[in-house]
Amino acid sequence: MADDLFKALADPTRRTILDELTLKSGQTLFEICSRLSMKHQLGISRQAVSQHLAVLEAAGLVETRREGRYKFHDLNTAPLRRITDRWLAPDASRPEDNTP
Repeated sequence: MADDLFKALADPTRRTILDELTLKSGQTLFEICSRLSMKHQLGISRQAVSQHLAVLEAAGLVETRREGRYKFHDLNTAPLRRITDRWLAPDASRPEDNTP
């Protein structure tokens, strides 16, 4: 799972998509494509954005839901929390915690 997460975060376009979902969760593919084009001047096709979203979804960073004919994409930060909890957890054996 961590491999998928790091692969998803390695690409700058996917990080930009995550930034946009942070600002406004629940966007359709059309909204995401529009924001990438207008705000970030990324000339990227809908198919390419869809593929990036699939990688983010496989990593657990994006969840989708359908309402009628629309598919909405929501940010899920739980996988990031698991990584930070794994490596940034307080540890009593750290040298800076044991200084008198």
